[in-house]
Amino acid sequence: MKAPVLVLLLAALAAGCSRSTGQGATAGAAAPVVAIENFLADFTRQVAGDRLVVTSLIPAGVDPHGYEPTPQDVAAVAGARLIVENGAGLESFMEKLLANVGGDRPVVQASHGLASRSAREGEVLEGGAIATGPTAEPDPHFWLDPVMAVRYVQNIRDALSRVDPAGEKTYGANADAYIRQLRELDGWIAAQVAPLPPERRSLVTNHESFGYFADRYCFRIIGTVIPSVSTEATPTARQLARLVDGLKAAGARAVFLEVGGSPQLARQVAQEAGIPVVTELYTHSLTDASGPAPTYLDMMRFDVKTIIAALGGGSP
Repeated sequence: MKAPVLVLLLAALAAGCSRSTGQGATAGAAAPVVAIENFLADFTRQVAGDRLVVTSLIPAGVDPHGYEPTPQDVAAVAGARLIVENGAGLESFMEKLLANVGGDRPVVQASHGLASRSAREGEVLEGGAIATGPTAEPDPHFWLDPVMAVRYVQNIRDALSRVDPAGEKTYGANADAYIRQLRELDGWIAAQVAPLPPERRSLVTNHESFGYFADRYCFRIIGTVIPSVSTEATPTARQLARLVDGLKAAGARAVFLEVGGSPQLARQVAQEAGIPVVTELYTHSLTDASGPAPTYLDMMRFDVKTIIAALGGGSP
């Protein structure tokens, strides 16, 4: 570890370093639980209740795919009681970060036990190819299906119970209550989508992030600007040209861009295809309390209303 990082780390630990995102309790004497993304922090707070302080590592509005940890992140992880990550390849920086911290750190992968999806027949893949069978690249965006988010809550419940056995009953009751809310959310989304004709349930996204959402609610992925589950990939000019042609042929209604994603390519594709680009989707990050998506439940409701409105099925 470089000297400046080590100095900062030691100073932070000596001072009982903790930090707050403004979305949870103020840090006390006990070591906090650190969630890598703030939507994971929201899940964890729902389960932890008032028993534990929960903070998030990546700032709001920042894409985790290409995130570079700071020295402050090293200090936060070093002082954590538990680390909650999505897993499935979303946080490519975590292995190096944990190596820099050193020692054994309790880490739970919230998506543990969920199987990565395979592209459905007819779905557009990298290079404009059409899916006819399973794809090799794992998709980590399980949380955009609320039913899969139930597994996140269960894994977090079990991990909190391991680090704080005295709170097991509390964590179990809180998890059960929140799981009921997730199931209610699933029913609400299905009801919102139901009036949308099948021919309008076509999604064009900035990168391959809405697969599980599409599978759950009978949408079809007809194109992605960045042909990968990671925003770090770069499309070729040929891929973009084929995408534009495909969107025109399919009668696509909009290109959807996640907040925090680079808008240039999405706007270029949308302009050439003669359709609008919708830039207000929240997928990898919540907003602060004054924004439209301060919690996971709020985020999903906001996104669903935005998608349906853009596809001609109502107004948000």
